[in-house]
Amino acid sequence: QGDVTEFGGGMVEAGGSMRLSCVIPGDLLGIDTRAWYCQRDGHQKTRELIASITTSSGGAENYADSVRGRFVISMDNAKKVVYLQMNNMKVEDTGVYFCKLQNVWGREYWGLGTQVNVSS
Repeated sequence: QGDVTEFGGGMVEAGGSMRLSCVIPGDLLGIDTRAWYCQRDGHQKTRELIASITTSSGGAENYADSVRGRFVISMDNAKKVVYLQMNNMKVEDTGVYFCKLQNVWGREYWGLGTQVNVSS
């Protein structure tokens, strides 16, 4: 199977915007939930759910309280890409962002992550 790959990380000033992309391998079938997680510095292996979108729930979106109203998750089924649009970014948004896919049978697929740094 192909690899889940994230793109779009880098550096941005507080108040700025950034869009992350997650490319879904074409050979992954039955993908139901697409999500973004953040692992912040100093939190070791803890990954916080930032946003998710679930097909079986009619495309229902779920956001962490810390990003609700600032971040938007979306997907382009034709291109097999999941996006995370991050607006009005804050220093505390800094971390490694991971894309996670989960199929209808519960199997998870993770990307290697992309680093996002927000400066004050």
